[in-house]
Amino acid sequence: MSATRLAGLIGLVALLVSGVARAGPVHVVTVDGSINPAVADHLIRAIDRAEAEGAEALLIQLDTPGGLVASTKDIIQAMLNARVPILVYVSPHGAWAGSAGAFITLAGHVAAMAPGTSIGAAHPVSIGGGGPARGNDEEGGGRDYAAEKAENFMAAFMESIAKRRDRNVEWAVKAVRESVAIAQDEALELGVIDLVANSREALFEAVEGREVELGDGSMRTLDLVGKAVIEFEMDLLNRFLDVLATPDIAMLLILAGMLGLYVEFTQPGGIVPGVVGGIALLLGFISLQILPFSWLGLILIFAGLACLALELFITSYGLLFTAGLACLLLGGTMIFDLPEANDLSVSFWKVLVPAVAALGLFSGIVIFVVGRSFGRPQVAGIHELVGMVGRSHSELAPEGSVFVRGEFWTARADEPIETGARVEVTDVDGLELRVRRAPDPS
Repeated sequence: MSATRLAGLIGLVALLVSGVARAGPVHVVTVDGSINPAVADHLIRAIDRAEAEGAEALLIQLDTPGGLVASTKDIIQAMLNARVPILVYVSPHGAWAGSAGAFITLAGHVAAMAPGTSIGAAHPVSIGGGGPARGNDEEGGGRDYAAEKAENFMAAFMESIAKRRDRNVEWAVKAVRESVAIAQDEALELGVIDLVANSREALFEAVEGREVELGDGSMRTLDLVGKAVIEFEMDLLNRFLDVLATPDIAMLLILAGMLGLYVEFTQPGGIVPGVVGGIALLLGFISLQILPFSWLGLILIFAGLACLALELFITSYGLLFTAGLACLLLGGTMIFDLPEANDLSVSFWKVLVPAVAALGLFSGIVIFVVGRSFGRPQVAGIHELVGMVGRSHSELAPEGSVFVRGEFWTARADEPIETGARVEVTDVDGLELRVRRAPDPS
């Protein structure tokens, strides 16, 4: 066999071996919700698994309103360094690649959108929960340096991603600085995405034969048509953390925990409200370990509960009660309102207002009932003896003994009282009664 034919045979074998090695499936991972540490861990594990199992590509089916900056950064870093082609598909119809989703979409080797979808609005927003340092600009107006810092960082981050994937840099920066959002057709026209596809199969056919550069610098030609599709599901722990990382759930857990402890403190002995409240508050604090939160917002929430509790003991004519509800509402709007919690906030009308209203209604009932009980005379314990009438068992000069409520008591009178006289209890001092002569019944 000649050297030329031998070399050709070796090349053919190498080509066949390479083809077999790359005849892997297409892995699919679905993101439907906010971007948080649980979702980031799930996506990074999906990339690692696709690389380890020799997958032909990893498809990320995306529908998100946004999420945490730190989690988004971890995902982008894994995507840009991936040694497997990553396709990001904004789907199904009506899906949104908002905020953090725009970063993830642009970071894919292939960026695609389904009809009726949108992308953009990636500006970091904060209403003041982050406590930014402030100064004066040349015109004398206030400058939010923390917000400017977050905006500049996110704009530079988005610009670098767009350059790396050869996409529209100008629009990418506008998506951060001006919070612009566009539909799929305009995104295709502006070069933000690569194509619009009606289905997953249509996407695979459209990118067949396209060459992409992987994270290690090697080139890969996409060959997805006819390949097996494997769904990569989120594990149980990440599902649990994903639920806890929802701001609405976190807020409800905190308020439910506060309500349970409030009931236990005002009506001790129930046990169940205290246990349930403690568990809910513990889960709420776990949520706060996952989500970045504002200490000012959390302090306002606890200050609101303190005001509701103080209303039981201080006559404020409703001022403490009103201040408590206002603190709960204000704290709830601020607790997750930070630049690093990009577009994550508590639903004001759907969650916060009904939850605070329910807590306020219950607290109002408790305050009314307990307040009425405070105004009633005591009917248990030794202080119920005040006002009762008995008879002196011995002469009171000024001390002696009396018989009241079927019991003998040591007593003291302000004037001498003979044995057998009617006496009325005026006060209780430890185990000694203070009495006076009671008028004879008419």
